[in-house]
Amino acid sequence: MIEDWPEMAATLDASILKLREANPQIMNAFGMMGRWAHTSGALDRKTKELIALAIGVVTRCQPCIAYHGRDAARAGATREEVSDMLGVAIFMGGGPATMYAAQALEAFDQADA
Repeated sequence: MIEDWPEMAATLDASILKLREANPQIMNAFGMMGRWAHTSGALDRKTKELIALAIGVVTRCQPCIAYHGRDAARAGATREEVSDMLGVAIFMGGGPATMYAAQALEAFDQADA
């Protein structure tokens, strides 16, 4: 196991709460964007979470991988869908994305267990 992804997300939740207390205006605005991103529109929530996870992989953002791996599982993504999306992320991000794709699959697997 590379990381304990659920533990990372829980720890970050506490840190983000402190940031929200320190800067409520920007965090409330960011929260509104997050709520919008989690609602279905032309794209359903599962598709949006797969996109967010792919962006986390390509930008090498471990906290993003922790959150969106968990949220993709909660939105009903299958391991096959995540694996397929990771192929696109690897294609777009090259070798470095491959390392983060392995972490993303682990984060999804831990959330889906």
